[in-house]
Amino acid sequence: MQVFRSTDTPHKIPLALTIGNFDGVHLGHQAMLEELKQAAKRLNIATCIMIFEPHPREFLMPGQSPTRLTSLREKLEIFAQLNIDRVQICHFNHAFAQISAQTFITDILMQQLNVRWMLVGDDFRFGAKRVGDVAMLRAYAQQTGQFNVEVMADFSINHIRVSSTAIREALAAGNMVLAQQLLGRPYSMSGRIVNGDKLAKQLGFPTANIHFKHSHPPLRGIFVVEVISRENSNLPKVMQGVASLGVRPTTHASDKLILEVHLFDFDQEIYGQHLQVNFLHKLRDEEKYADLETLIAQIKRDIKNAKHYFMLH
Repeated sequence: MQVFRSTDTPHKIPLALTIGNFDGVHLGHQAMLEELKQAAKRLNIATCIMIFEPHPREFLMPGQSPTRLTSLREKLEIFAQLNIDRVQICHFNHAFAQISAQTFITDILMQQLNVRWMLVGDDFRFGAKRVGDVAMLRAYAQQTGQFNVEVMADFSINHIRVSSTAIREALAAGNMVLAQQLLGRPYSMSGRIVNGDKLAKQLGFPTANIHFKHSHPPLRGIFVVEVISRENSNLPKVMQGVASLGVRPTTHASDKLILEVHLFDFDQEIYGQHLQVNFLHKLRDEEKYADLETLIAQIKRDIKNAKHYFMLH
């Protein structure tokens, strides 16, 4: 998969394009990408996804944008797994926000990206002040004859509309089953193992401290997890454990969120490894305990409950 971070260099290969933020790359997104791939195969052209970084709402309304389900790296990893040919990352800034809808179509879509077929949602808006819509795209497509425009309908499962918002709400409520149904896979976060303060090891429960890119993750608490090794190494491909995603209120006064994973029956040095943590089941919310002895007793219960979960599943 090729990743482009500028639209300055024209694409010589004609493209089947879809545009969006694709946060979570959920089942609705996956259905959209499958339709994109089928069109590209039919027309013998390449598939391309256009995304924006940062998310326009993060840029235009700092502090008011929704929490991200996936970091940019996680999103690109999923696109690669889905066999997308190209990803066009548009840097969203003041200059980009001022591009008119007409210029976006003629200069970026037609001249630079060489678009021949497009798939968008029925509520797709673009250009300065969001004046561009599906009707405008179709009008240009008809006038120029250069590209076709298709619209993707909403995607639902069991009468539930699949959306990033619905997944955020499920994760915030600790409903991992619903989140997994809407995503088509367990919710996950990935990152490299970094040095921690070794306190968990001193307490008798060594953990992997995972550096993640989410400043405001959509879930917090203590979870049953499955950990996937994302690199060629001597690690097992899949490992089981229990994870804490929170601020560790019993032992720390900081508000910094930490993702720590205790892997069962595991004793290897893994600093620097890139791991994916799949959140399978929420055990409880994070709590502040009166002393370390009470905390240790609760950690033992968490480990026991997590192992029991795996026995049943």
